[in-house]
Amino acid sequence: MKKIITPGLMAIAIFALFLNPDLANAQTKKSKKMEKKILFVVSSHDKKGSTGESTGYYLGEVTHAWEALKDDYTIDFVSPKGGTPPVDGFDLNDPINKQFWDDAVYHNKINNSMKPSEVNPKEYVAIYYAGGHGAMWDFPENAEIAKIATAIYENNGVVGAVCHGPAGLVNIKLSNGKYLVDGKKVNAFTNEEEIAVKLEKVVPFALETKLIERGAKFEKSGLWQPHVTVDGRLVTGQNPQSAKGVGEAILKELKSLGK
Repeated sequence: MKKIITPGLMAIAIFALFLNPDLANAQTKKSKKMEKKILFVVSSHDKKGSTGESTGYYLGEVTHAWEALKDDYTIDFVSPKGGTPPVDGFDLNDPINKQFWDDAVYHNKINNSMKPSEVNPKEYVAIYYAGGHGAMWDFPENAEIAKIATAIYENNGVVGAVCHGPAGLVNIKLSNGKYLVDGKKVNAFTNEEEIAVKLEKVVPFALETKLIERGAKFEKSGLWQPHVTVDGRLVTGQNPQSAKGVGEAILKELKSLGK
């Protein structure tokens, strides 16, 4: 049966909103939140070189940034291959990891990540590259995701990355032909940290060294110390311990931009 909304019912609905403005405000806030989106990039690569050891995106580097941003922004996921990306650092004793993994919406989103071709950069106010060693193999040469990041950045958006996530920044070029990181303060997993985990001869390149070669002004702290570097709309962090700080810095920057 077709429902008919009479003038009387419409008046009652309007009067109800008048009596309960919080209801209208809640709907407005929800609508605004849905308009503000951040794109998280996670690796599709599942092996550490020829070692046979598993890798992928590092769960805590997704979840701790997500936790800082989820109340203000809708978060989507993209990976080089799309679909279900491999996960590393799967520790559900970490309450933030567990909260994320138990969240049906976001668990489904990350396990059904978009392909780069499915992403419209105009929908996003920021892009965030999560780390995990897998990023060292499939982030740098992914031209599609690099173009997405360039479009977001040049639309006055924020680019963030943590740990090995900045591997996705090394080949990003802006419309003026310069590398995104050229002349900017940048942070990432350090050469010393790579040596400490005995993978300096396994990864395809030294991330710190490559960023410096691209013109970055590299900053760092000691092993496993939280370190977040902000240079305008570029936010980078050193290691898994820095993921929450990167999320908070992205949030602060977006708020300052009115996004």
